[in-house]
Amino acid sequence: MKAMSFLPVVVIALIFSFCTGTEAKKETAPISDKGFAVVELFTSEGCSSCPPADEAMIKLAKEFPEHVYFLGYHVDYWDYIGWKDQFDNPAFTKRQDRYAEIFRLESIYTPQAIINGESELVGSKESQMRALIQEKLKQTSSVGIELDVRRTDAEKLIVSYVAPASPNSSINIALVQSRASTTVKRGENNGKLLNHINIVRDFRSISIDKNGKGTAELVLPAGLGVKDLKLIAFIQNERDMKIIGAAEAAIQ
Repeated sequence: MKAMSFLPVVVIALIFSFCTGTEAKKETAPISDKGFAVVELFTSEGCSSCPPADEAMIKLAKEFPEHVYFLGYHVDYWDYIGWKDQFDNPAFTKRQDRYAEIFRLESIYTPQAIINGESELVGSKESQMRALIQEKLKQTSSVGIELDVRRTDAEKLIVSYVAPASPNSSINIALVQSRASTTVKRGENNGKLLNHINIVRDFRSISIDKNGKGTAELVLPAGLGVKDLKLIAFIQNERDMKIIGAAEAAIQ
């Protein structure tokens, strides 16, 4: 597969202080020309093949603490076996369907990992994922994203973004839960304790207009504090699904 070409701008990582009704304070990290990898894992607590993939993602996240963005999408098509995944979302199944079209797959499956929208593989193949991540990190430049977050009330966040205007591109903004553990009581994983990281709890995909600016509203999950959550944003070509830039923001 051909290596991805990048626009000659730098990644801007931002950290925000948490506030209500006032603009969050921005801090810009030092400029870096290092490459990046967005790892999207499609998984389910109802799938017996998925726990090794979740554990692989946990391990790789420790190995690659910078410039690698892990996202866990819990799909809903395993719920019928007897255990309903508490994190599932039919929108994530639709997202996986779109990738199946791009990669010309006959069907979707779990666990599946997609890296930078370019490569797909079985999510439990840890060594292959590691090699692909290392390959992406060898790239020398990527696209900058600026983010700003406000809390409008106890249930919502408003995220403002600035991104390079690019034809047929979208900015995807994911609100992720940093970690969780579930004891499964039915189905294929009955009796197992499953560990997850970076669980996508809310997700917005917005076409970037010529101004490169806009906002997105995300819903805060009930029962979680901001210390349990963070934002991951990435720019993706709407036609071929290749990802050309990413950034992460803590919520404090």
